[in-house]
Amino acid sequence: MKRKGVGFSLPVTVVMMVIGFIYFSTVFTFIDRWFSLTSSPGIANAAAFTALALMCVYNYSIAIFRDPGRVPLNYMPDVEDPESPVHEIKRKGGDLRYCQKCSHFKPPRAHHCRVCKRCVLRMDHHCIWINNCVGHTNYKVFFVFVVYAVTACVYSMVLLVGSLTVELQDEDEEMGSYLRTIYVLSAFLLIPMSVALGVLLGWHIYLILQNKTTIEYHEGVRAMWLAEKGGQVYKHPYDIGAYDNLTLILGPNILSWLCPTSRHIGSGLRFRTAFDSAPVSSETKS
Repeated sequence: MKRKGVGFSLPVTVVMMVIGFIYFSTVFTFIDRWFSLTSSPGIANAAAFTALALMCVYNYSIAIFRDPGRVPLNYMPDVEDPESPVHEIKRKGGDLRYCQKCSHFKPPRAHHCRVCKRCVLRMDHHCIWINNCVGHTNYKVFFVFVVYAVTACVYSMVLLVGSLTVELQDEDEEMGSYLRTIYVLSAFLLIPMSVALGVLLGWHIYLILQNKTTIEYHEGVRAMWLAEKGGQVYKHPYDIGAYDNLTLILGPNILSWLCPTSRHIGSGLRFRTAFDSAPVSSETKS
């Protein structure tokens, strides 16, 4: 899997600082205050949260450094290939999609990123928080990172609230002031992050079950409107059923769904469609 060169990014730096702050606050303040790090429950919770934090950082790093998917220089669509019943064409003119900036044809579901200044396979969106596009090769790790991040935020919130139920008798005024600062900053970060990441997770679960990208969702809204206007019914060509859509993204083995594996994703130049068994070739405008 190709790696992407990354320079300094302020949003990425901010994310790493927030992860570090939440981790140390959770382990050395919330868990220690509620259970004590020398007790069995304290050690168990600290170990569990540390593992969760490590998975967050690991998947986040892969999402940053993994190339989202490049279009091969020699790529040429084969309109006569019977195994590719769907060929995406331009809305105007009906020609096969061609990127004037990159000077090559676009594979199905590929789009040009104005930030990365190149075409990205199965592009979902460009994310400033990973300083990278979310595309064919790093979509799963991006999604898995969000899953772990939401879990960590909720876990930390539970530990924060639980630790507030404990009153320590030997706290002096200076320590009390320090703890109040930690709690206020943590709550200020955790509450909006939990909501925002929860919404993001729900959105991408919906997209995965429909086998859509964010770009394809917005294109589908227009296509649905045009179809209804013409008295037709629009069906997303890559939707092959909820479970099959899920396994295409996360893999066929349910035990690896929350692991950053990607051997199952294929080349990104051809995708299964709802028309694979259809005898007549179909086209979708994009």
